[in-house]
Amino acid sequence: MHLYNSLTRKKEEFIPREAGKVSMYTCGPTVYHYAHIGNLRSYIMEDTLEKYLRFTGLDVKRVMNITDVGHLTSDGDTGDDKMLKGAKREKKTVMEIAKFYTDAFFEDCKKLNIKTPDVVEPATSCIDEFIRVIESLIEKGFAYEAGGNIYFDTSKLEKYYVFNDFKEEDLAVGVREGVEEDGNKKNKADFVLWFTKSKFDDQELKWDSPWGIGYPGWHIECSCISMKHLGEYLDLHCGGIDNAFPHHTNEIAQSEAYLGHEWCNYWFHVLHLNTNSGKMSKSKGEFLTVSLLEEKGYNPLVYRYFCLLSHYRKSLVFTWENLDNAVTTFNKLIAKIKPVLSDRSGEIDSAEYDRLMKSFTDALDNDLNTSLAITAVYDVLKSKANSATKLALIEKFDEVLCLDLIKTAENAEAENTSADIPNEVLELVEQRKLARKEKNFALADEIRDKIAALGYEVKETRQGTEINKI
Repeated sequence: MHLYNSLTRKKEEFIPREAGKVSMYTCGPTVYHYAHIGNLRSYIMEDTLEKYLRFTGLDVKRVMNITDVGHLTSDGDTGDDKMLKGAKREKKTVMEIAKFYTDAFFEDCKKLNIKTPDVVEPATSCIDEFIRVIESLIEKGFAYEAGGNIYFDTSKLEKYYVFNDFKEEDLAVGVREGVEEDGNKKNKADFVLWFTKSKFDDQELKWDSPWGIGYPGWHIECSCISMKHLGEYLDLHCGGIDNAFPHHTNEIAQSEAYLGHEWCNYWFHVLHLNTNSGKMSKSKGEFLTVSLLEEKGYNPLVYRYFCLLSHYRKSLVFTWENLDNAVTTFNKLIAKIKPVLSDRSGEIDSAEYDRLMKSFTDALDNDLNTSLAITAVYDVLKSKANSATKLALIEKFDEVLCLDLIKTAENAEAENTSADIPNEVLELVEQRKLARKEKNFALADEIRDKIAALGYEVKETRQGTEINKI
């Protein structure tokens, strides 16, 4: 398999340090609010990568953090802790916020068929590890105390801006507009490892440390959680492209200063999901969540399909029209699978199976080209292979794609053969689908009431529309 390595800015053959085993780290969510679908694009693509590595026979151990403290509203180490901001917004404790939104995140992941990583570690459970590593960085001369905080000294590094050829003057303060300069820093690129009470008196979560009562900075968390569970060497680190600087840059700086050697070989970054007005975020425009997609009648797996149709290193533009186009093509794909289900007899043609499998693996071996992998599914359906061979291939492909292709086709087939449901009800159901597609939700509700008056209940599920007698 060849992957684009953000660190070297080129495609490279993926070779784990230990034969047959992969250590993989994924930056997890900051659980102060629901994840929007832009966040979830990264997790879908990382999930697909992990599943394909397993598909090829590799033993993957994947670790993910949960940021429940330390992530500030600015990348320049200024502003409120995002968790504190969420707690103030909802008038709850930080831990109540963390639990609620952690559960909500994994519920969204479940709806999108995203596998839970082997290890999920909240930052608040690793305070001792953070303090130990920071103490070592101070001893080695890579960190210093100023104004009550502990900073990493980037001037001690041969090279700090590792992902791009940044000009220092362009990044003198930070990468976000409105970042205030921190006068405690020796160098403007330095970043905080530990905040003390001198800076954030209203911070709810605080711990004792050699430097006073305070809490960790965001960047130290991922380094320590990765090293705790995966050791001194990491094969693969994943995240959204917005994490490359400063978060991943700072992870590399502190990890390699602490360890004394290179830390991670491959960096996998997923580009933004954009709207017509720019990068998707929680602070502007419509807050697009999985729940909102469901409320509007979309199967969450169609959003996964929408993401897989594009390469992870290309920005993807989300519009309702683009999602509707994905719904149409997904339904056409399911319609092509349905006839194959009627004939499961015969033996698998091994030569044809291997030929068609190769087109699928060739696509994913080429920098995880999921769009061509979807094309490989169509190639199977168009081929002269018998039904047994086609079904075996689709089932196998879906171990990576995780679109529930055969299950959805089976449910669609059952829905279409519901002979005991009156035609009047079936016609109303189709009218309701059209109303929902056109975003005429008032009409859709009116039609639903008409269906109920005839003694039937209609509801949307992950597998499609269900019609049940009341």
